[in-house]
Amino acid sequence: MTARIYRPAKTAMQSGTAKTTRWLLEFVPDAQTRSIEPLMGWTSSVDTLAQVKLWFDTKEEAIAYAAKSGIACKVEEPKEALRRPMAYSDNFKSDRIGTWTH
Repeated sequence: MTARIYRPAKTAMQSGTAKTTRWLLEFVPDAQTRSIEPLMGWTSSVDTLAQVKLWFDTKEEAIAYAAKSGIACKVEEPKEALRRPMAYSDNFKSDRIGTWTH
């Protein structure tokens, strides 16, 4: 049983940073545990740990929990986005770099 500790990136539908500041401990599912049910054709699993997601405020708390519980874990550091501060009025500058489309 291996766990992955990471800080999730924001989704494509979100412009803010909600749910990206906390750390998530998620168990890595085994490939053998999934099977196709013959009656309905659904994918089923006997691994209930794949459904467990634990949220922590800091990376150290998540690592300490994994160590205390005897869970082997892999920590993935987040890649920080480079944000360039820009004002709305910069779109209308006369010395703007780039093409003006309208």
